[in-house]
Amino acid sequence: MAIVKPADLASEIGKEIGLSNWIKLDQSRIDQFADVTEDHQFIHLDAERAAKETPFGGTIAHGFLSLSMLSRMAMDIAFTLEGMAMGINYGFDKVRFLTPVSSGRKIRGRFVLEDAVEKSPGQWMLRFGITVEIEGEDKPALIAQWLTMQVVA
Repeated sequence: MAIVKPADLASEIGKEIGLSNWIKLDQSRIDQFADVTEDHQFIHLDAERAAKETPFGGTIAHGFLSLSMLSRMAMDIAFTLEGMAMGINYGFDKVRFLTPVSSGRKIRGRFVLEDAVEKSPGQWMLRFGITVEIEGEDKPALIAQWLTMQVVA
């Protein structure tokens, strides 16, 4: 686990701070996500039809499923501020879905700390540039600028 003192954050900006483990997006996970989000479009659920009617060759994961895995990926990199009492998901400045993730493929996240601003005493807004890679692919699944707030006790 990378524990960083708030005073040292400036020296971490621009650096890659972590690479997550691979996560498999199999059809079962895609089906569960479809049920939870009520997004049952055939490109995610019907392999035969997706193979015939799309350029994907089969089913693909929802873009939002790939994006939602950032929370899990962040657990792998475990970048926290010394004395952190809690972390809060603040939102995104940018998200772009670049390459569909075919069912059964693995993804992982590459995290770069882009900015760190103390919004109020003990409350640090961190912006991470994230590239979600697909195992064996040249182009990433997505890129994002993720904002988190870390509150230091």
